[in-house]
Amino acid sequence: MGLFDKLKKDRQSNKQEITKEEIRADGWDAITEAFEKVYPTQKDPKHYGTLISWRLGGDSPLQGISIYEGEDYWHFVTYGLSELYEKESENKEISGYGMEFTFKLKKDHYEDEEAELKGICNILQTIAKLTFVNGEIFRPYEYIYTGQTQGIDIKMLSNITGFITIPDTDVAPISTPNGYVEFVEFIGATNNELIALKNQELTVKELYEKMGTDVTNYYRDSLIK
Repeated sequence: MGLFDKLKKDRQSNKQEITKEEIRADGWDAITEAFEKVYPTQKDPKHYGTLISWRLGGDSPLQGISIYEGEDYWHFVTYGLSELYEKESENKEISGYGMEFTFKLKKDHYEDEEAELKGICNILQTIAKLTFVNGEIFRPYEYIYTGQTQGIDIKMLSNITGFITIPDTDVAPISTPNGYVEFVEFIGATNNELIALKNQELTVKELYEKMGTDVTNYYRDSLIK
């Protein structure tokens, strides 16, 4: 259990009396509340916390990632691109970078399910580093193409090599005590699809419409031949 796992569980249990010295986690709680509206029976989702924070020299910029269970997919949400605790930035309208990442992975007969879930967490951490290091902001209807042709799954065998982004289809933007937060959902795309986007043969919205789903399936065929 990571440090932020414990903090989250302690706050939810309400076993400790609230004192003036207690750390407020209004931003964190607002994200959790937004997802509990979609998954009301899941009060304790799978969670991967960060043991050593980015500020203390850790390698992971996100402070945690929770995974909720949809009917046939896992729904990931990050904690850390927005301001989870006290307000620090001067912009009162936006919390931190104004976004958190989400992702839906289709449930399947994976050889090592836990490894696949952790693999997605590592990818989200890597993308978040682009924001923390370079200040890159991700918005809906963009694409991420690195030129890699290996799959993003653990065995690197899938057709999915990059991503497009959309507004999360289940969780609307929220207003927190620290400001506005938008949930930017990543969807896996194939190499041919990403090249077509790069060459402006179609838009991200058009590709998403062709997909007909926001759930990433490692084993689907490319829509662009």
